[in-house]
Amino acid sequence: MRVYLSIIFSLLMLMVYGQDKKYVTVKKSLTLMGERFDFTVVSVNEELAYINIQEAVGEIRRIEKLISSWDPESETSLINQNAGIKPVKVSIELFKLIDRSKQISEITNGAFDITFASMDKVWKFDGSMTDIPSKQEIENGIGKIGHQSIILDNSEKTVFLKKPGMKISFGAIGKGYAADRAKELLVSKKVVAGVINASGDITTWGTKATGEKWLIGIANPSNQKKVVSWLPILESSVAIAGSSKKYILFNGKKYSNIINPFTGIPTSGEVQVTVFAKSAELCDALATAILVMGKDAGLSLVNQLGGTEAIIKENETIYKSSGIILDQEP
Repeated sequence: MRVYLSIIFSLLMLMVYGQDKKYVTVKKSLTLMGERFDFTVVSVNEELAYINIQEAVGEIRRIEKLISSWDPESETSLINQNAGIKPVKVSIELFKLIDRSKQISEITNGAFDITFASMDKVWKFDGSMTDIPSKQEIENGIGKIGHQSIILDNSEKTVFLKKPGMKISFGAIGKGYAADRAKELLVSKKVVAGVINASGDITTWGTKATGEKWLIGIANPSNQKKVVSWLPILESSVAIAGSSKKYILFNGKKYSNIINPFTGIPTSGEVQVTVFAKSAELCDALATAILVMGKDAGLSLVNQLGGTEAIIKENETIYKSSGIILDQEP
């Protein structure tokens, strides 16, 4: 997979070009899963496009209900409530998502781990924290982390968290999964083309009505409104994760909301990871994992995976996987 883009970038912006008279392009933005979702669809008429977008919104809300760790009635919450007590029978959909999450944990050597949620009482990113957690609090949280302690029974479709107090959360994979499922629904509805941007987890299909490819714009870090390079995305996905996207500040140091499952401490520093792959789910998970792993281990992993590429920006330095060619001309 060969990707051309400017060596200077700080964020991804989506641009849609002109369209053929045969089709209309409709956009809609709204808040879902606590984040901004942007829908762009190419359809035969505007009314049908809005109907299709609303169906996609309904699908994402259904998924949110399934994977929410905040809704006490969700299957995910039931799993957490029964940690260390008993297995919980779940839907095939959730069972498979957890199984895939465990597989990603394996290939990233635990850098991606949905049991990081056990730290949610230790680190809070809602503005309520006044002090850094104690060493003992962090160690207690780490003791409840470990994808190996998620026990799946394939025949019964049950999930069991072995350790009392364990929790799972899909914060590092859920938006990507939702984007993939919404795309799958729209494709089944014969929507000819579109883009779903789930707050930085982007997936596309088809082309613009003109036949041109969808483009991701690379913005100039010193001027966010100026695009310095364009990257075509065809039947593919991209996710961006940054250690400074959401953070808390203590003694002048930023702590991001991405927890290192090995240390129990949030990642820090000015780091941004962009991952390209077929599914937004995989992009979402790998972008988080690479932030934890660091550039060397992260790029080494990506270089071994087929159909996957990554770019890592640390401060103003760019690092890339082997399939990416940097075009320094805007």
